[in-house]
Amino acid sequence: MSPPRRRGAVAEGSRERSIAKPEATPQRQEVRRLLREFHRTRDRRLRDRLVELNSDLVHFIARRFANRGEPLEDIEQVGFVGLIQAIERFDPSLENEFSTFATPTIAGEIRRYFRDRSWAIRVPRRLQENLVRVNAVSQQLQNELGRQPSVSEIADRLGIEPDQVLAAREVSPAQHTISLEASNPSAGEDATTLGERLGQDDENLDRVEVQDVLERVMAHLSPRERKILALRFVEQLPQTEVAKRLGISQMHVSRLQRAAVEHLRREFGSGAPV
Repeated sequence: MSPPRRRGAVAEGSRERSIAKPEATPQRQEVRRLLREFHRTRDRRLRDRLVELNSDLVHFIARRFANRGEPLEDIEQVGFVGLIQAIERFDPSLENEFSTFATPTIAGEIRRYFRDRSWAIRVPRRLQENLVRVNAVSQQLQNELGRQPSVSEIADRLGIEPDQVLAAREVSPAQHTISLEASNPSAGEDATTLGERLGQDDENLDRVEVQDVLERVMAHLSPRERKILALRFVEQLPQTEVAKRLGISQMHVSRLQRAAVEHLRREFGSGAPV
């Protein structure tokens, strides 16, 4: 007498199915029919109908990712992208259950969405995926070689160009940001923040070019004219004080100043720095 067959088991030659197929409901039958038709025709209307029939699956999976800081509506939209990808790739000839095939595709698309959103700076997904692969292979090669692997060794193992390895490593700092208010915890109570350690613009940098122009235009003046302009516009002395220092009258200072300015304007036009 043969042993009793397990409940739900179906004989298939020498193999047995331990889990019974889902019940063939009218909706499931329609999904299968539409999938076969879409696989043959690639009719977008059929795809839209398949999306509609499987929308409950997207809502169910999306709810598993709720309360993670993203609106449920956005998560569901990403899930529908995964559903469309599953419809496009599904092969009805393999006689697999579509919901079983589509579930990891939908969930994977949602996980990638959260992974993309978790980066402090948005970078192309291709670089993000390459970084994950580069880090994994780097650790694997380090265990095998007992040292840090070179870029070319990592590239050879992954089958990509060395430049792609370098590009992936360059985006690594974009995963996280550091607040300008953060301080070095090992520095104790007197630690300065990152913002305090950053360099600041030197206010005198803007004056370098002006000083160069001024030196060139001043070379066209007489020594007395240069002295008067220096006292008036550099030291910002009044004409009376300039006259006292030079031992001449204030009126003479005024005439020499006007003559020097006019000379500069003739030489350099409206670009004269006076």
